[in-house]
Amino acid sequence: MKADVYSIDGSKHGQIDLPDEIFGIEPNEHVMYQAVRVYLAHQRQGTAKTKTRSFVSGGGKKPWKQKGRGTARSGSSRSPVWVGGGTIFGPKPHKYTIDIPVKMKRLARKSAFACRAQENNIIVVDGLQFADHKTKHMAGALKALGISGEKTLVLLPDSRANVVMSSRNIPRVTTALADKISTYDILNHKKLVISVDAIQTIIASFGEHNGTTKN
Repeated sequence: MKADVYSIDGSKHGQIDLPDEIFGIEPNEHVMYQAVRVYLAHQRQGTAKTKTRSFVSGGGKKPWKQKGRGTARSGSSRSPVWVGGGTIFGPKPHKYTIDIPVKMKRLARKSAFACRAQENNIIVVDGLQFADHKTKHMAGALKALGISGEKTLVLLPDSRANVVMSSRNIPRVTTALADKISTYDILNHKKLVISVDAIQTIIASFGEHNGTTKN
């Protein structure tokens, strides 16, 4: 499939071929759901913990005699039935990690790219570099491209400090390396601004042309 190529001043000066095996496939919604589910699960720390009665301090002495008071029998003031006692079936530290096959991860990312392509929300930009790091540079470029105020993900082929630093103070704009993004990153942003030289980085990240197994 073909996509228009824009400069940072908003002018269109040509087209570029985007590989159909990435940007032109039929999106698989279920696989994207699985990939997003895995991503969000991996963001959880899993450190929540409550104290059972064996961890609550105190309560070693029987609070009152067994019989004669007309009250319930109790062997410890730290029992879960009393205020200040332990917790029954509370959360314990554990991992939330989920594994899915590498091929599924690749298909999910391809599907996410294809979704944004079908929505015409992919903008390919040539010359996405700035001489210095000023917010006005990126703000002006986004305005010229007609996506100012949109939730935007800017994909770069390498670490370009001036572009990153010019973007970080703009709300709803995120910069990332093209081969490091996840399915969640793509779906979590409405617009994708892709540097022309990042296209090959994206293709290589799927590992289908060089025998690697990136996901």
